[in-house]
Amino acid sequence: MNNAAVVLTCENLVKVYDEGASKLTVLNSVNFEVRAGERVAMMGVSGSGKSTLLNLLGGLDLPTSGTVHIAGQNIAKLNSVQRGTLRNKQLGFVYQFHHLLAEFTALENVCMPLLIGGATIANARREATAMLEKVELTHRLQHKPAELSGGERQRVAIARALVNQPMCVLLDEPTGNLDKHTAEKIHDLMLELNRSLNTCFITVTHDLHLAQRMEKIFVLENGILQQQQN
Repeated sequence: MNNAAVVLTCENLVKVYDEGASKLTVLNSVNFEVRAGERVAMMGVSGSGKSTLLNLLGGLDLPTSGTVHIAGQNIAKLNSVQRGTLRNKQLGFVYQFHHLLAEFTALENVCMPLLIGGATIANARREATAMLEKVELTHRLQHKPAELSGGERQRVAIARALVNQPMCVLLDEPTGNLDKHTAEKIHDLMLELNRSLNTCFITVTHDLHLAQRMEKIFVLENGILQQQQN
């Protein structure tokens, strides 16, 4: 039994979209919790609502009803500035496409969350360099995204997601754009960082191999989220 602190909870989460005269229920009474250091996989067919759920967990969208609590705070009760601060301090995001800023170096990209959070340039550079060392990219600090391989770009994105030492990282198909060998290396890196930093990882993936390396697997089908035996 995991006695670690609860980081994130969903209670009766519902998301409905208006489609003209009709309504589309994407998520229907979703309930789950994630504790510090846990690794959770979210699976389901394309269009099942996995990315919608991830956006709600990250405060990028708000539920039709129900609640998402992060670090004890109800996201829906926060204004946009407060939600932005919460995301910056407590959450990290990694997407299938790295979303690095093309005109900045790897080091500068990883510095961004720290600078947004109010760190000095010197401290940001020190923390970002340390995190890039953890993902084994100290030799690529001054390279821009176009000069990096796909796997290297994704490692920079992971470093950026983790540099503020968030409680939770949300990953949307983090290896979906990589070849099998590179994806496996990213999987290994994620597991190592999970162990060393005790950050919880919530990963949306179609990759059953990656999902099976998580502690919990949830499957989203017809708006219902159910835990599977792993």
